[in-house]
Amino acid sequence: ITVNPLSTTSYTVTGTDGNGCVNTATTAVTVNALPTVTASASLSTVCAGSNTVLTGGGATTYVWDNGATNGVSTTPSGTTTYEVTGTDDNNCVNTATTVVTVNALPTVTASASVAAVCAGSNTVLTGGGATTYVWDNGATNGVSTTPSGTTTYEVTGTDDNNCVNTATT
Repeated sequence: ITVNPLSTTSYTVTGTDGNGCVNTATTAVTVNALPTVTASASLSTVCAGSNTVLTGGGATTYVWDNGATNGVSTTPSGTTTYEVTGTDDNNCVNTATTVVTVNALPTVTASASVAAVCAGSNTVLTGGGATTYVWDNGATNGVSTTPSGTTTYEVTGTDDNNCVNTATT
């Protein structure tokens, strides 16, 4: 017979042979609890191209979906729900999930109020598409600058999600 006990249970069978002799035997079926598997990400929200480390807990071995490996850095291509299957020492299995949200990088723009100036003249550099801007070559966003010669300026823009991208002018 097939049994599906919900807890550890003893079963007794009584057998009778061809002579009418009767005897019994008992066996116990141990029911092990499922492991309480957990799934976590070192960073549950990342910027596109950034990585996070997925970690399973509550079991002995872990197998992740979506090509991830337990305790190893992974770079999601977009917002992803990761599922981990954990197996304990009794070969009992359970699963858990974690979501990693991926924010897009800002589309940063760079412009100069005047693209070609005479020596000693100035231009105003302006970044767009983000929240804050840091320029190289000593320039400040929205403030007049006087280039010493033909110069390519690069701006690094950071958005509200702390995602970063660059542009040049």
